Amino acid sequence: MNIHEYQGKEILASYGVRIQRGIVANSPVEAVAAAKQLTSETGTSWYVIKAQIHAGGRGKGGGVKLAKNLQQVEELSEQIIGMMLKTPQTPAEGKRVHKVLIAEDVYYPGESETKEFYMSVLLNRAKARNMIMYSTEGGMDIEEVAEHTPHLIFTEEIDPSVGLQGFQARRIAFNLGLSGNAFKEMVKFVDSLYNAYVGSDASMFEINPVLKTSDNKIMAVDAKVNIDDNALYRQPKYADMRDIREENPIEVEAKEAGLNYVDLDGTVGCMVNGAGLAMATMDLIKYAGYEPANFLDVGGTADAKRVELAFRIILKDPNVKAILINIFGGIVRCDRVAQGVVDAYKNMGDAIKVPIIVRLQGTNAEIAKELIDNSGMPILSAVQFQEAADQVKVALS
Repeated sequence: MNIHEYQGKEILASYGVRIQRGIVANSPVEAVAAAKQLTSETGTSWYVIKAQIHAGGRGKGGGVKLAKNLQQVEELSEQIIGMMLKTPQTPAEGKRVHKVLIAEDVYYPGESETKEFYMSVLLNRAKARNMIMYSTEGGMDIEEVAEHTPHLIFTEEIDPSVGLQGFQARRIAFNLGLSGNAFKEMVKFVDSLYNAYVGSDASMFEINPVLKTSDNKIMAVDAKVNIDDNALYRQPKYADMRDIREENPIEVEAKEAGLNYVDLDGTVGCMVNGAGLAMATMDLIKYAGYEPANFLDVGGTADAKRVELAFRIILKDPNVKAILINIFGGIVRCDRVAQGVVDAYKNMGDAIKVPIIVRLQGTNAEIAKELIDNSGMPILSAVQFQEAADQVKVALS
């Protein structure tokens, strides 16, 4: 579950991480009020107007602006709120901005130059360990840094049996070239950041940039946070941070209906029971020379009501040109699934305008194939994997 920058900063602050302070606003009027409040609390006279969407690269798309007075706060907020913000991480049409964060100016003059760093905490799945990735090249796309200057990216792997150790936090501060009070601040920052990551059941915390201010303080200027959906049952306070306006509407509808659905870019819709079989089915579609339009796991049951619901979800994607149903009849018998497919097809009438390929294997698979073949419905049936792949080719040729 992705959350907004201001929400990520709230989590960080609750774990003792120093943050760039700000107040969220839903309108230009609220933005001005937020700026006035921010001045009274922090003394800042300049303000950063930051679009709140679930995507990085906002500054490149015009979603981050500097305001030097209250009039500019109102004008820039009015420009940003409601805009379709396009960044390298948004869909081609962009994402609509519903709110902005009015943040304090932290690039003030002082005894030393400001410096920007990159830092993220995430899971290294290959080694089954959490990892801190960091670089002296903050404020840039980490992908570009990795491609052009990989020697400037450092990693610190955390042993799950002992957690983050003090010497590791000190090594991070040393590799970033810090000394004196900034060194001590960074050690504390790293320790608190890792505690926030673990304590919130996050799958990623990305801070870009981490700023060393001119008076040698270390703070999070940004926060891109992803909370593990599977842990929300023990993190109810974070579950309320979900903003469904930022999510794919088809995925939201599917989740509310109890279906595991992920939208993809292909043309062949998938309806499968079991995550492993769903992954194999997507491989099957690619093997046939096409691309899957979605990942859809209907779960252990596949009666007519559930199949019809899955059909309607899949067909909301206008790119779908065919649907492949691949069911293993273990918990549920294949003939019941077949009857559910036929009944759902009849119920939907002319709503289904694309070819349907059904591959059933398991208990009563032969009976299921006969049911489909004798249904009078324009449904192609298969028993073997290769046969299903061939049917996809036939349907789309």
